[in-house]
Amino acid sequence: MNKKKLAAFAAVAVLFGALGAYLGVKKQPQGPVTTAIAPTGGPAHSASTHLYAQSLNDLAGKTESLDKWKGKPLLVNFWATWCAPCVQEMPELSALADEEAGKRFNVIGIGIDSPSAMSEFAAKHNIKYPLYVGGMGGTELSRGFGNPSGGLPFTVLIGADGQVKKTYLGKLKFDELKADLAAL
Repeated sequence: MNKKKLAAFAAVAVLFGALGAYLGVKKQPQGPVTTAIAPTGGPAHSASTHLYAQSLNDLAGKTESLDKWKGKPLLVNFWATWCAPCVQEMPELSALADEEAGKRFNVIGIGIDSPSAMSEFAAKHNIKYPLYVGGMGGTELSRGFGNPSGGLPFTVLIGADGQVKKTYLGKLKFDELKADLAAL
């Protein structure tokens, strides 16, 4: 390849790199994408039914059936230790779960991560709600709730009737979440 062609390719690469950097800086940060799913007025949402049919390991390696969470509103948070927004929201989510202590609703986390990374994180950050190891199967569970890309964090609010009341993609806005919880 001659020097002129090499210089032309380098110039094009620099131009696209600069354009990408410019667009990345100009993009405004967005809050979570929320979706309300209309209740069917009948049986539980199929994704909820599928969730409650699962048995996942807790951080101690004990297999637990998720059907024990049926019958009371449930907030399910899909997360990973390598996901910065997940890590940022977890202390506040843990404080909310600790404050509530299961009186009106329960909070669980399904980690898309390794058991060792999750255990280390939970101990370091004193997470107060039950965490389950979902692995890549956790991503599939979140897709059933309307998260086709498997983005994290992804949180699902399920009513006591098993109906999906709302989903949140991205870092939670806790004022909005508390209002949604109060409306249950």
